[in-house]
Amino acid sequence: MLRGINLGSTRRVPMVELRALFAQAGYADVQTYVQSGNVVLSSDASPAALEREAQRLISAQFGFDVPVVVRSHQELAAVVKLNPLGDVAQDPKRYQVSFLSGELSADRIAALEAAVAEPERFVAHGRELYAWHPAGVARSKLSTALAGKGLGVRATARNWTTVTTLLEMAGG
Repeated sequence: MLRGINLGSTRRVPMVELRALFAQAGYADVQTYVQSGNVVLSSDASPAALEREAQRLISAQFGFDVPVVVRSHQELAAVVKLNPLGDVAQDPKRYQVSFLSGELSADRIAALEAAVAEPERFVAHGRELYAWHPAGVARSKLSTALAGKGLGVRATARNWTTVTTLLEMAGG
C-alpha cells in the first residue's frame, strides 16, 4: 500500500506503469486497485524486504520517495477477521484501517484516543488502527491525527471496502 500518490497533480503514479514496474522486477500476479496505490502481488520476500524494494523501485522509476506499507495475505486476513468495529461501522467508506510500519507507543495511542469525538470509535491493535468516522473524515480531529506525520512510523489508511477488496484480490 502506497501513501500519498495521485492526490492532485503531483506525485502521479499511473497504475499501468506501477503494475509493469513490479512485473519487470520479477513479481508475479501483479494487480492494482483504484488509483491510491494498492498493489497485490505474489512474492517469497518478507513484508519488510518487499517494503524496501518497492520504495527503491518507485523512487528509481518515478523520481520521488513514496512511503510503502506491506501486509502479507495472512496479516491482511487477520485484520479483516478481527474487525473490532464491525458492530458499529455501518458505512464501509467511513470505516478506515490505518496500516503502520510499526506499533505505536502507549503515549501516541492515548493521544489518538483523546482526539476521538462522539460518535467516532477507535481501536488500536498491533500495527493497525481501526477508526469509525460516522460523520465523515473531513472535519474529524481523529482522522487528521491518523493522517499526520506525528505518528512516528510510516502509515497509510484504507477504507473497509478497499481492505476487504484487497483481501479478495489476494485470494480471500
